[in-house]
Amino acid sequence: MTATSIIKVCGMREADNIRQVEALGIDMMGFIFWPKSSRYVKDRPAYLPTQCKRVGVFVDASIGDMMTIAETYQLDFIQLHGHETPSLITQLRPHLDKKVKIIKALNIATEADLNAAQCYEDTVDYLLFDTKGKSVGGNGEKFDWTVLTNYGGKTPFLLSGGIGPDDAERVGSFYHPKCIGIDLNSRFEQSPALKDVDGLAHFLTHLSH
Repeated sequence: MTATSIIKVCGMREADNIRQVEALGIDMMGFIFWPKSSRYVKDRPAYLPTQCKRVGVFVDASIGDMMTIAETYQLDFIQLHGHETPSLITQLRPHLDKKVKIIKALNIATEADLNAAQCYEDTVDYLLFDTKGKSVGGNGEKFDWTVLTNYGGKTPFLLSGGIGPDDAERVGSFYHPKCIGIDLNSRFEQSPALKDVDGLAHFLTHLSH
């Protein structure tokens, strides 16, 4: 991981918390639009970030719903965390503003799980490798990162899955030529969708050293 790596904080919802986390200088902020999530954004927050990119997280949503939310929230990225196929993504693209990029999340436990990444070459802008768990995301558990040495695709990826306050050194020493950053969520929460700002600040300080 390098000093210029992308920092994404996902699962945001509360206006004041959004302001505080944005002030840490992160690059992306994720908002979850999946009704079954404890971090579900049902109503538009009173404040949305202006200094970092906005990422909308969806799970098997309709193209119409994604189009509407992307426009309402002025999203910079759409992150797909369900069973979305390359075909659906190809259909979705023309309905989005050209500036909107697409991230496909894949749940990883073993080397075999990386095979799915091949299907999304030339279809998505980034991949996100998360831990395969009981929930779609936000499980707070890591997978074996050494599995990623077997990823030989050309699509850049974000590293996700249970990265917590004590992992700065481990993240800092992780390297893969296609890894462009990390995704932080549940391990930095005081409660669902409420991030520990001091904990994040401490982690980011140590990460940059």
